[in-house]
Amino acid sequence: MTSPQAQSLSLMLRRSAARHGDKAALIFGDETWSYAAFDRIVDELAAGLLDLGVAPGDRIAILARNSHAFLAIRFAAARIAAVLVPVNVMLGAGEIAYILDHAEARLLFVDAALAPLAREANPATVEATFIVEGDAPAGARGWRDLLVPGAAPGDRADADDLLQIIYTSGTESRPKGAMLTHAAVLWQYQSCLFDCGWTPDTVALHALPLFHCAALDAMAGPALLSGATSVIAGSPAPDQVLPLIERHRVTSFFAPPTVWIALLRSPLFAAYDLSSLAKCYYGASIMPVAIIEELAARFPGLRLWNLYGQTEIAPVATVLGPADHATRPGSAGRPTLHVLTRVVDDDMRDVAVGEIGEVVHRSPQLLTGYWRQPELSDAAFAGGWFHSGDLATIDADGFITIVDRKKDMIKTGGENVSSREVEEAIYTHPHVSEVAVIGLPDPRWIEAVTAFVVRRAGAEVSAADVEAHCATRLAGFKRPKRIVFVDDLPRNASGKILKQRLRQLSDAMAGHDRG
Repeated sequence: MTSPQAQSLSLMLRRSAARHGDKAALIFGDETWSYAAFDRIVDELAAGLLDLGVAPGDRIAILARNSHAFLAIRFAAARIAAVLVPVNVMLGAGEIAYILDHAEARLLFVDAALAPLAREANPATVEATFIVEGDAPAGARGWRDLLVPGAAPGDRADADDLLQIIYTSGTESRPKGAMLTHAAVLWQYQSCLFDCGWTPDTVALHALPLFHCAALDAMAGPALLSGATSVIAGSPAPDQVLPLIERHRVTSFFAPPTVWIALLRSPLFAAYDLSSLAKCYYGASIMPVAIIEELAARFPGLRLWNLYGQTEIAPVATVLGPADHATRPGSAGRPTLHVLTRVVDDDMRDVAVGEIGEVVHRSPQLLTGYWRQPELSDAAFAGGWFHSGDLATIDADGFITIVDRKKDMIKTGGENVSSREVEEAIYTHPHVSEVAVIGLPDPRWIEAVTAFVVRRAGAEVSAADVEAHCATRLAGFKRPKRIVFVDDLPRNASGKILKQRLRQLSDAMAGHDRG
């Protein structure tokens, strides 16, 4: 039994249920759970997990798409001090097997449609599998089969207990499991409430995958803490998102730039009443200034927040609020309530205003380390600060502008070129829908600035057009040496463009550098 001073994600939900009772907490399809009903379902599911012998610290993995059940499993695990391991549904069987085995997951919750993939992964540590959404195969049990009606198992976790292990999609050959405690995540929820405009009258649409920290902890968690109503969508596709905004009078939506661009370009955009939408959140990658301007023009009065961070800080580190978007478009803002941030050189000295350095943090929101990888944990906290791996500048008022990931800075002809700066220039071309810029090996330039460009639907634009456009906006050494037209850009589940995938296309580029 926890102490009277205990703090946990489970107790957070208890308090929200006590405050908001019969108010709608979660809407998924045609089913609505009030705060009181949600808390009761979590109790009954937590009791079912205890009946299976789940003990504090046991890892419970979930391989599933968005649903209200996903959040029930998440909070039930938290209630009994078990550890959630969300797994990216876009991974292959071998990648899934690695995560489940590395995390030593004891139970697996999986969508019926993903059950064959889970069987192919064949994780050695998993003792039992339960279906989240869809018809359970013969002999399989669904998550509702675990419910113990009327159960009251109590709250068994405290602030310093491990809440979740989220595996990052970094550049290493194997992902790293970021360990986050109840306290770290709750500190981050408070930061979001303070800086991101969450109120009980918010109706938030969650369409990005809940297995990703942005949807799970930058959006769904603060919504439940604030007493907001959460509408859960199966995917961020325009044909799902736009009808839900109209149907539920959604006021708040988070998506990476790629999703906002898809919504703006969709032929369905004009078919729905989107006038309720008042708050736009974006993150995961940098929003082109041209798209910020288009959002402002097409949604009069819309307030914008840019949320910057990463899994390891639970995940929001800095925020650019609505008041600063007009004067600082493209900035990642300033550190949020519970984060202290610096921009430093290789010797951990603060860089001068306007100079490029690495973003480092101190915060109670930070991970405690990487699961079973202490050497990576030590390296991440070298010098007593967490190293983000992002390059940025900082101005005299403390506003940070992300320049690039360290690994994405292009070194060409003896000069450093920010891929972001080149992308911003190309995005202002009226016939360009999307662009990603990387450096590719080149015998003359060492790395050649290379732009992968997606044309707007029905538009005609050539490599020469893009080159002429860049010539008026970029110095010669920054201009793309190669321009490749593609139908779309590879992305991960959070909408972040996978530049490593683009680099893998370089072997096939010979003879196709011009469009």
